[in-house]
Amino acid sequence: MGTTAIIDMFNQYGVPTVVAVGMAYFIYYVWKFVTHNILPSLGAASSTLISLVDRVRMLDNDMIRLDQKLHTIIEIQTQQMNPFEEANKKRIEVRQSELDAKQDKKITANKKEIDKLKK
Repeated sequence: MGTTAIIDMFNQYGVPTVVAVGMAYFIYYVWKFVTHNILPSLGAASSTLISLVDRVRMLDNDMIRLDQKLHTIIEIQTQQMNPFEEANKKRIEVRQSELDAKQDKKITANKKEIDKLKK
């Protein structure tokens, strides 16, 4: 299509009609490109994205399980390293309560002596 043919079309049909036909062809070309090239690529990308999201969820679940196992192993190791820890804690608590009772008795005795001295 030469330059003279385009000028003849403008002269015969008018500028608005030729521009409208050109825009219609442009819209058809864009629609065809989108439906034939972009939409299939988006479909493939969507399925790939879904599979990647599933893999990430599986990895997250695996990491949670590994974290729980690690905490369990650490807890078991600390229990094996300190088998008498609970008994020591109880003995210390009993001893502390006995010491507190003795201190309370001394404090009350001292208060009585201070009261006697004040009188």
